[in-house]
Amino acid sequence: MVQKSVIYRALPFAVFVLLTALQGEFGESSRYWVYALKTGVVAGLVIWLWHSIPEMRPAFSWEAVAAGIGVFVLWVGLDPFYPKMNELWARISGHPQEAVAVWNPFVCFGKDSVLAWGSVAVRIMGAACLVPFVEEVFYRSLLYRFIIREKFEEVPFKQINWMPFVVVSVIFGLVHQEWLAGILCGLVYQGLVCYKGRLGDAITAHGITNLLLGIWVVWRGAWNFW
Repeated sequence: MVQKSVIYRALPFAVFVLLTALQGEFGESSRYWVYALKTGVVAGLVIWLWHSIPEMRPAFSWEAVAAGIGVFVLWVGLDPFYPKMNELWARISGHPQEAVAVWNPFVCFGKDSVLAWGSVAVRIMGAACLVPFVEEVFYRSLLYRFIIREKFEEVPFKQINWMPFVVVSVIFGLVHQEWLAGILCGLVYQGLVCYKGRLGDAITAHGITNLLLGIWVVWRGAWNFW
């Protein structure tokens, strides 16, 4: 029987992934309204489970701020220097490279559209204020510790085990188009968890990274990051 504590930590992530897969499946505009729906549904789950997941609390430290800014710089700075996931898959499979749908509401709704700016606001809010809780709880509270021991809640956050340390970081990276930056990001966040002995600093760092990335996307028109 699956532990209730496992279900609590996996459910928001599973719903997040499921709804992400549905973005764009009901017409181009659904890329944006499904994202808004996803944000609302997953936010409701996080609120519902707040008292059942005690480690799901942000913690503020200079290390968290430095990690968040550093990962943002890595994410943007490395971008021109390695092939993205769709390019790698095309090389491995021998099939032509498939175009990645670019998330740009100004193309869909118009440059001065309220819907476009609303979609941007929801995206930044979701990425900075919601995604860090969902992903950090799943990857670095549940998955990392579960690989070490089935009774994962008995594993202290300070415990370093190099196999799950690397494996979870690689998995985290490979679910992103920017796989190399994602792997390095996973290593930094996991290192922060182990160094501080709590999850909260990684949640804060992740939020800072995503906030800065969202600002960068809109400011520079770098929609490929979304």
